[in-house]
Amino acid sequence: MPLPRPRRPRSSLRITFAISFAAVAAAVTLLVGFLSYDAAAGLVRVDQQSVFGEVIHDLRSQVRQQPLGYEDFVQTDPDHDGPRDDLRRPTRTDVQIIRPTGTVADRGSPALPVGAAERRMAASRTVGLVERRDVEIGDERFRMATVSLGAGRGAVQVAQQFSDSEDLLRELQKRTALFVGAAIVAAGVAGWWLAGRITRRLVRLTGVAESVTATGRMDVAVPVAGEDEVGRLGRAFDGMLGQLARSKDDQRRLVQDAGHELRTPLTSLRTNISLLRRFEELPPSTREELLADLTGETRELTDLVNELVSLAAGQRDDEPRAATSLGEVAHRAAGLARRRTGREIVVTADDSVVDGRSASLQRAITNLVENAAKFDQEGTAPIEVVIDGGRVAVLDRGPGVAEEDRHRVFDRFYRAPGARSLPGSGLGLAIVREVAAAHGGSVFAERRAGGGAVMGFTVGEPPPAAAGRPPTTRRDGPG
Repeated sequence: MPLPRPRRPRSSLRITFAISFAAVAAAVTLLVGFLSYDAAAGLVRVDQQSVFGEVIHDLRSQVRQQPLGYEDFVQTDPDHDGPRDDLRRPTRTDVQIIRPTGTVADRGSPALPVGAAERRMAASRTVGLVERRDVEIGDERFRMATVSLGAGRGAVQVAQQFSDSEDLLRELQKRTALFVGAAIVAAGVAGWWLAGRITRRLVRLTGVAESVTATGRMDVAVPVAGEDEVGRLGRAFDGMLGQLARSKDDQRRLVQDAGHELRTPLTSLRTNISLLRRFEELPPSTREELLADLTGETRELTDLVNELVSLAAGQRDDEPRAATSLGEVAHRAAGLARRRTGREIVVTADDSVVDGRSASLQRAITNLVENAAKFDQEGTAPIEVVIDGGRVAVLDRGPGVAEEDRHRVFDRFYRAPGARSLPGSGLGLAIVREVAAAHGGSVFAERRAGGGAVMGFTVGEPPPAAAGRPPTTRRDGPG
């Protein structure tokens, strides 16, 4: 059995911010520190070498201008400065005097090495020859130059310790390293603090999302403060939760109402089916009545299931939106309703064109017309469909709509007291409201002057229609 893979620790956005800040600060400060140190070291070394070069140049000029022997550089009177002091004063250089024989007449501090080259300079007959080399004395390094006095009068050794400038550079290096380290730590702390301020709302939003995932509850407070992207994300998430909560409530109500509505025809079907066991014992008239009931109940159940499926699908219609003439849709719906009901239907339509789904709009108009026919079964006046701009109205001469029912007739499964004996599922008008909402409109139900009802819906803001064509009227009915 394979061993479970260890879980990787979750990376915190705050830690990522802090590390990123520290990394950027480290790169910048290291680069600035390196360039600053390199520039300072170059300037210091060039400056020290330049001063040492000037000392040697002055010494050569001095011995060339007047004959000087090694005795002139030996310090004999401590109370008076001599040429040797003039050499030591500018850069605290070390000076050592060599006799013509190559021996040391006045030892430096520390003593400088005397090799073959230096002895050759001391015995040279030429004034102002220079021999340069770097030497190590103990643990220290020196740049050293030997200048001949000429005419076999000896030589002068001048040395400058590297450590004077190198000590300065090492101190600068230490301070630069401390500065870099302090900058990295400060950047990390600042990044941690700033990331905490930036991600605080994100952390709260993440906690809300995890709580919703774990509990399924959507009635939670979502942080929506701020006008930045995090604030916009919070408001969008809050709106999404609201939509999901409403969708969940609608789904629960649909299931509950559907169960209630399905229970009645199923109970009736079960009763009638039990009677089928005694079908041979029933008189012919009862048999015909039983079969008619079964046919009607199965048809009613089929219609109810179809409308439930259509209503549950809601706005998940795959039909693309397109420019649609409401008049043409109304004429098609009137023709379909006429064949189903046998009633005369009059369509009065202008040239309104909307951005919508033709099949959905036709179903909504068909439901309105069939609802009018159901409530005006004994009527002789035609049912009217009026299209005016983005407004669709269906007028009938039935019993009308009671004031207390005006705002409820489009609810799912709602049936007015006077309509409970009529066939139907109570979903047709709910589908009309869904179609209107999907097209940015709303539904309405009003009492018609002279008796009857006016029911319909609006479709958003229709695009500009072609002007100059008056409304047309067409009758659909028997004959």
